[in-house]
Amino acid sequence: MDEQAYLDQYEHRLQDALVNLCTGHGLMGGMLLGNDDLAGKFAETLAQPYLADAVREYQQYPEAAVAWAGYLGMAVAKLWDADWQAFQQVSYADLLGSRGFDDMDERITAQVLGYELDGEPARRLADVFSSCAVAALTIIRHEHIEPQSPRAYHVFTRTVRVFFRIGASMELFLLGYKLERLL
Repeated sequence: MDEQAYLDQYEHRLQDALVNLCTGHGLMGGMLLGNDDLAGKFAETLAQPYLADAVREYQQYPEAAVAWAGYLGMAVAKLWDADWQAFQQVSYADLLGSRGFDDMDERITAQVLGYELDGEPARRLADVFSSCAVAALTIIRHEHIEPQSPRAYHVFTRTVRVFFRIGASMELFLLGYKLERLL
């Protein structure tokens, strides 16, 4: 199997596992929701600065390094739904917390999503993203990838992309979006 096919297969398996996990927690409806606006925003303006921060944090805080991308996805979906102009203008730096990457999850939870940090919705999100991160890191470990190799980096970037999509999908689901078949 060539490298691209391997990475595509890995990403698909991870995404399916996380969709099932989030659906089991009642935060998704069994399928990934999203759109080209959200995917484009991540690819064009958010992925590169996020990955620069997350790679630095991965050794000490691997769960946060992947899970915070889910919060990023939720924030972007919330802004897309609420205010198209704000969505278009938001930058990665706008979503960082007062301590930068370290408290991005808290900033997004409180100031973008509007949840009290000690409230049930915030705890539920933290629990689900923690469970997703543990599941993803377990899947990565079972891949037996050489640390700090090109494959390790590409698997990490695919994992971050999946977490962004999972977060965006969760927020869209919570906002009441659903896929319907057009006749």
